[in-house]
Amino acid sequence: MAERAKRTVSPAHKQAMAEGRTQSRAVSAYLEALDAHRPKRGRKRTPESIDRRLAAIDASLETASAIKRLSLIQERMDLQQEKTSIGVAVDLSEVEGGFIAAAAEYGQRKGITYSAWRQLGVPAPVLAKAGITRSGG
Repeated sequence: MAERAKRTVSPAHKQAMAEGRTQSRAVSAYLEALDAHRPKRGRKRTPESIDRRLAAIDASLETASAIKRLSLIQERMDLQQEKTSIGVAVDLSEVEGGFIAAAAEYGQRKGITYSAWRQLGVPAPVLAKAGITRSGG
């Protein structure tokens, strides 16, 4: 069998690959943050509605079966965590800045359109700052 020739990667190609990875990380971090902080569907919970549900859970715990108590305890923990996070403003500016710097070139290289970004939930003003337009320019 013939020996395979050893492939070498030029410094310019290594730099391009590193830049692509950096852009990919910036875009991914922003999209993940958007996803994690997306408003949930349905009626919004208030601290009062959470308190009412917590009281109902506490009342049910005494008579519930072991498996039901397990579910109620987890629900109580989730509600307590949700109550502490209500009204806490989420600051996406750090990951947004990275996205703005990387998204246009990343999207052009990957063939991602304005509409695809929008369907994923990226706000139009963020796309505008990144230089991504409907016309693709």
